[in-house]
Amino acid sequence: MRDKSESIGSFQAKTHLSRLLDNVMKGKDYIITKRGKPVARLTPYRANEQNLSARAVVDQFDLIRNSIKGKVNIKEYIKEGRKY
Repeated sequence: MRDKSESIGSFQAKTHLSRLLDNVMKGKDYIITKRGKPVARLTPYRANEQNLSARAVVDQFDLIRNSIKGKVNIKEYIKEGRKY
């Protein structure tokens, strides 16, 4: 199991990138922040991770969309939101 991610500012990340990459190769994770807000994650590369094609992602969205069709009326939510 990995340690918790460590936050690091973007300037520090740029300055110490080589050291960070060495630590990432050992399994460490970093959250890179800009002005205190998280903007990126630096994690070890894993070749066996599933890389979905754009078509596979769209197919998954279609499955989700079809599973809720008829149960949700987006136009009603939009109209309700405009009341406030």
